Amino acid sequence: MNQVYLVFTTNHFPYLTIIVVLPIIAGSLIFFFPHRGNRVIRLYTICICILELLLTTYAFSYHFQSDYPLIQLVEDYKWIHFLDFHWRLGIDGLSIGPILLTGFITTLATLAAWPITRNSQLFHFLMLAMYSGQIGLFSSRNLLLFFLMWELELIPVYLLVFIWGGKKRLYSATKFILYTAGGSIFLLMGVLGIGLYSSTEPALNFEILVNRSYPVALEIILYIGFFIAFAVKLPMIPLHTWLPDTHGEAHYSTCMLLAGILLKMGAYGLVRMNMELFPHAHSLFSPWLLIVGAIQIIYAALTSLGQRNLKKRIAYSSVSHMGFILIGIGSITDMGLNGVLLQIISHGFIGAALFFLAGITYDRIGLVYLDEMGGIAIRMPKLFTMFNSFSMASLALPGLSGFFAELIVFFGLITSSKYLLMTKFLITLVMAIGIILTPIYLLAMLRQMFYGYKIFSISNYLFLDSGPRELFILICIFLPVLGIGMYPDFVFSLSVQKVELILSNSFDK
Repeated sequence: MNQVYLVFTTNHFPYLTIIVVLPIIAGSLIFFFPHRGNRVIRLYTICICILELLLTTYAFSYHFQSDYPLIQLVEDYKWIHFLDFHWRLGIDGLSIGPILLTGFITTLATLAAWPITRNSQLFHFLMLAMYSGQIGLFSSRNLLLFFLMWELELIPVYLLVFIWGGKKRLYSATKFILYTAGGSIFLLMGVLGIGLYSSTEPALNFEILVNRSYPVALEIILYIGFFIAFAVKLPMIPLHTWLPDTHGEAHYSTCMLLAGILLKMGAYGLVRMNMELFPHAHSLFSPWLLIVGAIQIIYAALTSLGQRNLKKRIAYSSVSHMGFILIGIGSITDMGLNGVLLQIISHGFIGAALFFLAGITYDRIGLVYLDEMGGIAIRMPKLFTMFNSFSMASLALPGLSGFFAELIVFFGLITSSKYLLMTKFLITLVMAIGIILTPIYLLAMLRQMFYGYKIFSISNYLFLDSGPRELFILICIFLPVLGIGMYPDFVFSLSVQKVELILSNSFDK
């Protein structure tokens, strides 16, 4: 059945184009700054991020209508005439949340990187280049443009890990680029396959592609190609092993971008591409998504429990939480898909905060292995309070955003009419076990870090609690975690209309 997707657009100022290109253009100007001006570079970068966030918020507040499940703020410029390649941008209920999350987390990550002074010009340019790539990906309405923005992320992350990472930074950066570039090959093959399928001329605009049908075999092949690319970035087991190594070596400001935004690009791609463009193939593969998601929740939770490295424990907890996204996407229900979008936003905040906390803890005590820590709560009560707060959000404490995100995914699976009762019962049971394992490894982490007296054996060491800058960053992240936990309908109001349109046009047969 062909789908009918309309575009809601008016003549307007090119907000999206400015939002996409401003960071990378402004970042290029950094190289004209004097090398001794590290403080100026940092202030300049933060101001650009704040300006970008304010412009995004203004454009969406005054020009985005959440009642319309249509593409809005559309900007279409023919870029390469020979290829009929369009610079086509637009937003809808799927993209507005990740775009705002990107602006928020990138601004705070830039502020978190304040202590970095080595190669400051290159570092802040890479941060702003990532900003442009992420905003561009979430707002792309052309498949080739989507691929270009997807690729724009790879080199900045590689350099951020390789230059400013830990002792094993070369290994981690190389592993990251091999996995993600390998996944990008499948994405490129899928883009070329879609573009060449047309018997007349290639058509890569999303509004055309969602109305196109494919032979079953071709649709399955295209689905698998896109799925592999997004599964690497999500990440999905067994394609996840790059994540703990990259997080373990990257600077905590880079980890904030990885956990807060980069992983969400994979989840966004699964919904935007696999569900919207290939609904028949998605219906065939959705039971496997449930199985893999359930296995991922348990496997990553158990693996996290066995990690001595603090950052790797948090990294495996992120892998576990991504299992809920796979189950929500596989449920093919309104609740399940809305739960996925809420989990994207919720984990973006929580994951970024936990890695920031892990990083500033290492800066203060110089320890990364949990069995060497102990007694930090006495010396650093503010750090202890914030670490506990975000750990409670991660284990889905009621009143915080993680609770509703996982609860809605539960309801989405239970209310699905696609699966037998026994199937839903078994998957729900596995999810429940995963939710039980989450507090086990998180509370064990808190006990090893903050209780006991091991830290007192380190003599002649000045222990400093969280300063004003760190507290400001953490409070800025905690407020939306608390706000969404108290009033999740704010996030749902952005996506619910779009989710209903996707499911009604694609899966109501």
